[in-house]
Amino acid sequence: MQILEDDSAVMNKTRELCAAIVADSDYKGLLAKVETFLSNDEARLSYQSVHERGQELNQKQSAGLELSETEIGEFETARESLLANPIASEFMAAQQTLESLNRAVSKHVGMTLELGRVPTAEDFAQADGGGCCGGGGAEGGAEGGGGG
Repeated sequence: MQILEDDSAVMNKTRELCAAIVADSDYKGLLAKVETFLSNDEARLSYQSVHERGQELNQKQSAGLELSETEIGEFETARESLLANPIASEFMAAQQTLESLNRAVSKHVGMTLELGRVPTAEDFAQADGGGCCGGGGAEGGAEGGGGG
């Protein structure tokens, strides 16, 4: 298909979008926070430990087992300590913003492919359940971009 070829207008515009994202100062700031986190062993290990412990507790709860007050308390203490670390908390906020940007761009492209035209704010409102026939998208604020 011509549309998928590397030199097609669509692929050229896709590369332009990618270049605009990479050149954006907000994106650069988010990336710097991620890189700072990745280079900080203490923050990274703390994050990994809390994440793994959270998964363990979720699995235990999903298996129908009761979580003890001690387990919950220890997890909450570790989580609060993680959130008190500015490198880790800035990483988590940056990660969330990058994921939101990804969803927003994907939503724009997806709706364009579905509708056969550039979606309007009204299209997004309907897709988010604001209209009579809207689908069940949980993401909001797609037209605003990535935020920061």
